[in-house]
Amino acid sequence: MGAFLDKPKTDKFTEGGSGNGLRYGLSSMQGWRIEMEDAHLACIGLPTAGLKDWSAFAVFDGHAGGKVSTYCAKHLLDAIVKNEDFNGNEGSSNNTERHGITLDSVRTGLRTGFLRLDEELRNLPETTSGEDRSGTTVICTLISPQNIIFANCGDSRSVLCRAGRVAAATVDHKPINPAEKDRIQKAGGSVMIQRVNGSLAVSRALGDFEYKNVAGKDACEQLVSPEPEVTIEERCETDEFLVLACDGIWDVMSNEELCDFIRSRMLLTDDLKQISNWVVDTCLAKGSRDNMSIIIVAFKGAAQVSESAKAKEAELNERLQAKVKEILATQPPEAATMQYIMHLLAIEDIEGLPPGGGIYAKRDTVEEIVRSLSPSSLTEQQD
Repeated sequence: MGAFLDKPKTDKFTEGGSGNGLRYGLSSMQGWRIEMEDAHLACIGLPTAGLKDWSAFAVFDGHAGGKVSTYCAKHLLDAIVKNEDFNGNEGSSNNTERHGITLDSVRTGLRTGFLRLDEELRNLPETTSGEDRSGTTVICTLISPQNIIFANCGDSRSVLCRAGRVAAATVDHKPINPAEKDRIQKAGGSVMIQRVNGSLAVSRALGDFEYKNVAGKDACEQLVSPEPEVTIEERCETDEFLVLACDGIWDVMSNEELCDFIRSRMLLTDDLKQISNWVVDTCLAKGSRDNMSIIIVAFKGAAQVSESAKAKEAELNERLQAKVKEILATQPPEAATMQYIMHLLAIEDIEGLPPGGGIYAKRDTVEEIVRSLSPSSLTEQQD
């Protein structure tokens, strides 16, 4: 239907940084989609809001175009931290994070920021003219010295890994969720083939104004709501890392699989950009057909590089080399495509494959082995 390319675009945008006791790395890839509609923000320290010890991260998964996701990546943070609800009134609560800001005001301010930005989007010239009908999901986290605040709108997702397990995760907003379906039906819509009016696969998003015109209903009662679901998790010493990713990642990896994979890669390198790239490559190899974006934020409790883990990875690579050599020796030359070789390796019981990624996490390694053993036989066909 023209939604996909003949061959995936595998160039990546990467970024990394550190500060406030955090390290982060991100990677994004267009993949099979005809357009890159994802966007992101990563900000260590929020000095313009007087919050130098806070940080903010977000992933925006656009659909029907990338204009709304790009706009939100530029303006969402200001919409949140500069509104009066976020900043609150001094002494308004006992749970004060810093002068004038409380967890209650943060909750309210996040909601206000999302709703005001959505109204701002509605009034853009390209929106009012009907030229642009795009929308975007948003997964946003604010990290203060004491708390991690999640704001989720749509089906991008954030997961917190603590003490070797998934400790917290946002819930995707899908039309089939009972509360979401109830709101859609009360607004006169329907849920067909798990989509709003049989068309849109998410029930909350910024933009998408063709689903937000029901008379007599406020912004949060429309077919598609711009209201974020805000949850707060108190930080602790055993926090390892936080993941924010669009559904192109979650389509092929569960919360536990992704966290296990990232943790295993942290034993090999402390380069979070590289680990983010490995996640994206692995998801592409596992069959993701969407744009892919991921941000990994590491806390002080994250796993450290292990020489023992490096040695085990080297042993795995040796096992893979032996397996590939055996395949090339026993199969006819015309069968030596990466697709076929990966298929044969996938049905093997190979010790030491990365948890959550399996043989798909080693696709680049396998290709390097094939190229080194038999360059002329590598007649790869598109998977």
